[in-house]
Amino acid sequence: MIDYPTLRNKLGEETSPYLLQHRDNPVHWQPWSRDVFRLARELDRPVLLSIGYAACHWCHVMAHESFENPGVSAKMNDLFINVKVDREERPDVDNIYQSALALLGEQGGWPLTMFLTPEGKPFWGGTYFPSEARFGRPAFATVLDSISRTYHDRPEAIQKNTAAIKEALGRLSAAPKGAAIGIDAIDGAAKIAVRMIDSVHGGVEGAPKFPQPSFFGFIWNAFLRTRSPLFRDAVTTTLDRMAEGGIYDHLGGGYARYSVDHAWLVPHFEKMLYDNALLVDLMTSVWKETRSELYRRRIAETMDWLNREMTVEAKSGGRAYASAYDADSEGEEGKFYVWTEAEVDLALGDKSSVFKEFYDVTEHGNWEGKNILRRVNASWDGDPAALEEKLSQARDILMEIRAKRIRPERDHKVLADWNGLAIAALVHAGAVFEKPGWIAMGKNVYDFIAREMSDGDRLFHTWCREKARHPGILDDYAAMSRAAVRLFELTGDRSCLDRACRWADVAEDLFRDEDGGYFMTASDTTDIFTRPKSHADNAAPSGNGLMAEVLIKLHTLTGESRFLKRAEALFEAFGSDKPDRLINMPTLLNAFEAMVRARQIIVVGEENDADATDLWTTVLTTSGPTGAIMRIAPETSLPNNHPAADKRLVDGKAAAYFCEGGTCGPPIQDPRVLMNKLKAARPHGRPRRNPNAV
Repeated sequence: MIDYPTLRNKLGEETSPYLLQHRDNPVHWQPWSRDVFRLARELDRPVLLSIGYAACHWCHVMAHESFENPGVSAKMNDLFINVKVDREERPDVDNIYQSALALLGEQGGWPLTMFLTPEGKPFWGGTYFPSEARFGRPAFATVLDSISRTYHDRPEAIQKNTAAIKEALGRLSAAPKGAAIGIDAIDGAAKIAVRMIDSVHGGVEGAPKFPQPSFFGFIWNAFLRTRSPLFRDAVTTTLDRMAEGGIYDHLGGGYARYSVDHAWLVPHFEKMLYDNALLVDLMTSVWKETRSELYRRRIAETMDWLNREMTVEAKSGGRAYASAYDADSEGEEGKFYVWTEAEVDLALGDKSSVFKEFYDVTEHGNWEGKNILRRVNASWDGDPAALEEKLSQARDILMEIRAKRIRPERDHKVLADWNGLAIAALVHAGAVFEKPGWIAMGKNVYDFIAREMSDGDRLFHTWCREKARHPGILDDYAAMSRAAVRLFELTGDRSCLDRACRWADVAEDLFRDEDGGYFMTASDTTDIFTRPKSHADNAAPSGNGLMAEVLIKLHTLTGESRFLKRAEALFEAFGSDKPDRLINMPTLLNAFEAMVRARQIIVVGEENDADATDLWTTVLTTSGPTGAIMRIAPETSLPNNHPAADKRLVDGKAAAYFCEGGTCGPPIQDPRVLMNKLKAARPHGRPRRNPNAV
């Protein structure tokens, strides 16, 4: 029997900062579990599911208006079993019910408010509901009464809704088998993508604007493949305008999650780890082509922010990255970040006029009477270096003052997938810009995940307050495998490659769908009524897209055919020759291009050999989709089926080998020749198998 008096708010027993934000609500919140639905069946009540995250502004608003309201909370407690979920802890749960809401014809978002049967099946929902009817939306209390009556008085309508939604969710999870992907179709998708770009401000036309690094990484690959300035300008204009706009924190570094306007001025002030990791990775790639000083500075400043404000330390001494910073402080969105003209004048004195001119600070402000700092063009007749020094000094002064303000809350939960993205960005930028400290931090975070968030080769999704929780999802295995591969490529640590292979094998065993692709949740996940599967990128790349990239790299680096076969199965599962359908899966398309090229560059030479270092630096800093890379010592033994297995020094000196389709070209010993080779190699064609693969 159920011990009914135990119905109380149980979120105080959780570790998620978001759930803990709601532990004092008068709502009898329950964490997600199978027991919750058993309880709902016993009491014959529908389940009210509320999903959000710690940095979500409208989640805070709904909590204050409704969940802290004694009248509303009493109604929730009387009529429903109330379940609160942190979307970052359980992205699989969020995926299922966001998809269900879309099938109901509603726009998704957070907070997500869904009404479920005691079996967990959704029958109605929405996002934010105001406490009183406004914005064209009914009052939340009215919604609660209506849903409860419908559940009890019209069970046939509920059953009809849940059956239709479950069937539709099943169709969404089915791999959309179609025609084979081809380079021509990818080029067509890139042309559609570039027509969506705001040519003045960058980003996709309209507002709000999201950074979308995966989408712009796909467009950048189109530029590298075709050298069309249309693709180049779409990406550089976007990165330039974001780097100058209010979406970037010009004092502390780091990018906000999105801009509410079309010109990147007004951010939604929350900062997410994944956005910043992906943007650093993209800017590093684009810097190789443009050598933009702006990108170099933003990368360095964002890295400083990550390592200054986002690190989380375990008792063991290891460090990883927190997931997000809130948008609000002292109950106001953006209060920590904005300035009045009087505040700037008082802080900067005689430096104020120059700073205000170049950072758009005015008496009446550029947002709700306050000023969001953004870099603007202004006249300056003096030495540009002297100007930058003045502005730097002014920023330091304002930063020192801002540090005394009440900070937004930080969500210090560690997520394996987002940290995997950060590791890859750290070691990439560290290698390109010769910052060994960044590479060391990437390895430190990698070791943290492997030690604190692993049970053998099984990963946990979250870590918080010294506890690893929630079984890893596909995205965790894909992002951490990708991070491990990149560590191997850029540090030569063979153990990272071996672990990437094992994680990829776990993913194959636990997540593969017999009908094609990988599910988001493992086969032994038992607390959801359907297993979601997605190939489309959202704010972060899809697990299937990342896994395709990993499998291609593992095949290229090891020569093992099992990885290529798995990648080919992925492309077959999600394939299409229709560019307008392909545009939603840019990460998967970039991986397909890598398979077509089947390319790698190997530099052979002693670790301290200057000639080998010059060749390696050329590989790292030359713009182009170079594929897999390795720097190996002359005595290193590669697998017999590896195309460079017999490649060694030439006349006792370092050499680079450009390999493609299982065949390596002649040795290259001049860095300039190597650079030209890398820039010139842009073949189209069909996928090539390694003829020596086993």
